[in-house]
Amino acid sequence: MSGKKLKLVLCWHMHQPEYRDTQSGEFKLPWTYLHVIKDYVDMVAHLEAAPSAKAVVNFAPILLEQIEDYSNQVTGYLHDRIAMKDPLLAALVEPTASADPDKRLKLLRDCKKANRERQIDRYPAFRKLIDMADWILGHQDAIKYVNAQFVSDILVWYHLIWMGETVKLTDNRIKRLIEKGAAFTLHDRIEIVEVIGDLLSKVIYRYKALARKGRIELSVTPYAHPIMPLMLDIASAREAMPEVALPKLPNYPGGEERVCWHLRKGINTFRHFFGFEPRGCWPSEGGVSERTLAILGEFGFHWAASGGNVLHNSLRASDLAGKTSVHQAFRLASASTVCFFRDDGLSDLIGFEYSKWHADDAVADLIQHLENIADYEARPPLVSIIMDGENAWEYFPDNGYHFLSALYRRLGEHPRIELTTFSEYLQGAEAQVQPLPRLVAGSWVYGTFSTWIGDADKNCGWDMLGDVKQAFDNAVQDGRLSDQQQEKARVQLAVCEGSDWFWWFGDYNPGEAVSDFEKQYRLNLTNLYRLLGEEPPGYLALSFTQGSGSPAMGGAMRRGNEL
Repeated sequence: MSGKKLKLVLCWHMHQPEYRDTQSGEFKLPWTYLHVIKDYVDMVAHLEAAPSAKAVVNFAPILLEQIEDYSNQVTGYLHDRIAMKDPLLAALVEPTASADPDKRLKLLRDCKKANRERQIDRYPAFRKLIDMADWILGHQDAIKYVNAQFVSDILVWYHLIWMGETVKLTDNRIKRLIEKGAAFTLHDRIEIVEVIGDLLSKVIYRYKALARKGRIELSVTPYAHPIMPLMLDIASAREAMPEVALPKLPNYPGGEERVCWHLRKGINTFRHFFGFEPRGCWPSEGGVSERTLAILGEFGFHWAASGGNVLHNSLRASDLAGKTSVHQAFRLASASTVCFFRDDGLSDLIGFEYSKWHADDAVADLIQHLENIADYEARPPLVSIIMDGENAWEYFPDNGYHFLSALYRRLGEHPRIELTTFSEYLQGAEAQVQPLPRLVAGSWVYGTFSTWIGDADKNCGWDMLGDVKQAFDNAVQDGRLSDQQQEKARVQLAVCEGSDWFWWFGDYNPGEAVSDFEKQYRLNLTNLYRLLGEEPPGYLALSFTQGSGSPAMGGAMRRGNEL
């Protein structure tokens, strides 16, 4: 490499789907605020603590809105005792636990939703409570003998184990509660909500402050995280999977108009929270096609990114396999937006392997791989490690604290590696962008869309979505909706179009997660029919997919490469 540095982009994608029942405002699942207090605050704290670190942080707009909603709700509770619309948070501050046996059993089930080894077993006091809860859930009549203190303690401990490591190390209120260990009072429970309120109210600003200082680049995803290529052309799934079975729906009605709506709404939401327009876009699930990249260019995006297997499929289709590397920037002749491609192997090492290693050994191994790339590549390489920003860390000791601290420190000190961002790379004098003759549509998972379409249950979900979109189009065309009703319905439609519902459909996923997300999807569709003034179809009252699998990492993450 004749002394030139390898440039490395760490891109962390922060994303949760819409968990609210948009009609009642109630959060049906708590993952947004739990990931705020554990992961989003830890991730920003690591960046704040490492002056030499740089990264790209990508936010899904619908996640930003939910964080703001939670922050407002907690503030409303603390200042005016207005009830919070998340059942778990509301239970945490009830003066005494509900006497309803079904509600108590649900709380016990909810407080088991955590990593057994890294979160539950780490704290003997909580492990004992969970062992008791397991017995009670196996002997449900026993719930009538459970006192309110047991429910109170398990709720407190559940929120303590979800606190980020940087919070546990620095917040004296959390330290005191962990040391206390039992017999928690209402005062203790309200104190936890105060901590949660502090974290929620500041987390977005902390990322914004780093962006202002040039320490990170902030980028965006389309508003509700839709799979844009499939909305533009369902048959694009066949580019990487020629034999795939597709839904009955021949094409998503008005797909291009919907893609543009998500992009406009996403950019406007991003500007609302951060005060400027993003230069880059992580398309939902790294889902790209030639038309998708052209539209991103029309919206002014300088860069996008996808999975390494999308590039490999595209190079094979252009008879260029083996002639160029994933560690470059590329541009299609038909699009102005530059596309970067994820190093799937390195990203998967962090996501799936390094949690089992000692942190120093893991970081040393990653650096060795990067040094090998620097030695091997003919052109100065730009390596893209692109990962989910929240789900990996619960599998690491101490929420990845030691790994991430060592990672930023060692990379910042390394004489041959330069941390950068996608925009900074493109603005630099050394930037090289390779021509890409064609792009085979796909996503970061395997380079295909198999995670979202092609399975019988996923296809059923698409057909349901097509039905409600047709009902929406008819209502608009017939003039049955006022402007205000139309806007509400458009946002609700966006929620239904999110990728996460399809991710979880299919029997290879865990039963409980499939059930949670499938119920939410049917609720989303039902709410949209009601906004349109229509009776929901009877099939929305019936479950259409069940899970019985046990995939790695609980199914919340996938590898970029199939094993």
